[in-house]
Amino acid sequence: MDSKLTKKPSATLTVNNKQLELPVYGGTVGPDVIDIRKLYGEGKVFTYDPGFTSTGSCESQITYIDGDEGVLLYRGYPIDQLAEKSSFIEVCHLLLHGELPNQKALHEFERGITYHTMLHSQFDRFFEGFRRDAHPMAIMVGTVGALAAFYHDSTDINDPHQRMVASHRLIAKMPTIAARAFKYSIGQPFVSPRNELDYASNFLRMCFAVPAEDFRVNPVMARAMDVFMILHADHEQNASTSTVRLAGSSGANPFACISSGIACLWGPAHGGANEAALNMLEQIGTVDNIPDFIRRVKDPNDDVRLMGFGHRVYKNYDPRAKAMQKLCHQVLKEVGAEDTPLLRVAMELEKIALNDEYFVQRKLYPNIDFYSGITLRAMGFPTSMFTVLFAVARTVGWIAQWTEMMEDDSQKIGRPRQVYTGAPRRDYVPVGSRR
Repeated sequence: MDSKLTKKPSATLTVNNKQLELPVYGGTVGPDVIDIRKLYGEGKVFTYDPGFTSTGSCESQITYIDGDEGVLLYRGYPIDQLAEKSSFIEVCHLLLHGELPNQKALHEFERGITYHTMLHSQFDRFFEGFRRDAHPMAIMVGTVGALAAFYHDSTDINDPHQRMVASHRLIAKMPTIAARAFKYSIGQPFVSPRNELDYASNFLRMCFAVPAEDFRVNPVMARAMDVFMILHADHEQNASTSTVRLAGSSGANPFACISSGIACLWGPAHGGANEAALNMLEQIGTVDNIPDFIRRVKDPNDDVRLMGFGHRVYKNYDPRAKAMQKLCHQVLKEVGAEDTPLLRVAMELEKIALNDEYFVQRKLYPNIDFYSGITLRAMGFPTSMFTVLFAVARTVGWIAQWTEMMEDDSQKIGRPRQVYTGAPRRDYVPVGSRR
C-alpha cells in the first residue's frame, strides 16, 4: 500500500531537558497525527494511552469515521447511501478492492464468492464435538480457526493469490458455518447452500429451512439481512479489527486471525451490545415504566445503565442507527408486529433521550445496537445468534483490514509498551530465610 500521508509542520516536544522534533502528518480528512515512532529512541520516553483512544496504530484507506459529526464512510462512500442503494456483495468488493465494481466485475466477484460457500465434508464433524447446548459464538471461534486445517492452499500470507483466495473463502464460508452453528444449537439438520440464491437469501435459507417442507425466502427479510450486513461490514480500528491486525502482525494465517477477531467480538462491550439493549427494553416492559427507569439511570447510586445509547467514537447520532431504525419498522411490519410493546418502549425511550438535557449533555444518542436487537428477534433469531450475525457481516471488514496490513511495508509486529508500577529490583531469598 502506497502511503498517502501529507507532511505538515513538525511539532516540538521538550522532555528531560531535551527538545525533540516530531513529524506531523495529515490524512485525506480528519485530524492530523504526530509521528512518535522515534520518541523512545531519541527521548527515552513513550506515551501512556490506555485503550489507545488517542493513538493511530496504522495508516488505512478503508473506513473513515467522524464521531463528532456522525459520519461513516466506506472507501469514501457514505453509509446511508450504501445501505439504501447497494448490496452487501457489492460493498464487499468495495472494501476489498477500493472501488465499486462494474457489472462484469460484480458478476465475477459474486460468482467467486458463491462457489466457495460449501464446506469440506469432513468439516461437519467439528460441530459434533461441541455440547448440544454450546453457545454459537463458542462454535464460531473454534470452527473458523479450524479452516486452516482444511484449506492449506490459502495460508501462505506472502502469496497475493493465496491471500485473495483466503479472503473469498472466509466471506463465502462464514454464513455456512454460522448457519450450522445455529442449526446445531437447536437440534436441526444442516442445510447446504444453494448457488442460485444471493448471499443474504442463501444465509436465511440455511438458517430456517427444514427438510419437512419447502422454504421460500421472504424478500423483505432478505433485504433486511443484506442491509444489516452492510451496516456492520466495517468500523475502522475497533477492538475486534485491532485484534485481527495484531494477530496478523505476527504472521498468523488469515483463518487464525479472523478467529481471534470473533473471540474479541464475543465480549458484551463489543458485539454483545445489541443483546444488552434488547434485554433492557424487555425489562422495562411498557411505556408506563419508562419514567422510573429514567430516574434510576440518572441516579449515580444506582447501577442501571441506558443500553443502546452513546458510543465510544460517535458523539452524535450514529449514522447506522437511522438506517437500522428504518429497517426495524420494515421487518416488524412484515411480521405483523409493528405495534408491539417492545417497539413502543423503544420509540418513547429514544424520544426522551433525544430531548432530555441530561442525555443531550452527555451525547447519549441512539446507536445501531438500539434497534438491531429488535430487528433480529423479529426475523426469528434468538439472542445467542446476534453476535454471530455481527461476525458474519464484519468478516469482510476484518479481511480487508488484514489484507491492507499485509500490503503495508511500514507495519511491524504489534508490541505495546507499559508503565511498570510493580516491585523494583530485589534479590532472591531462600525459602528457609523468608519471614
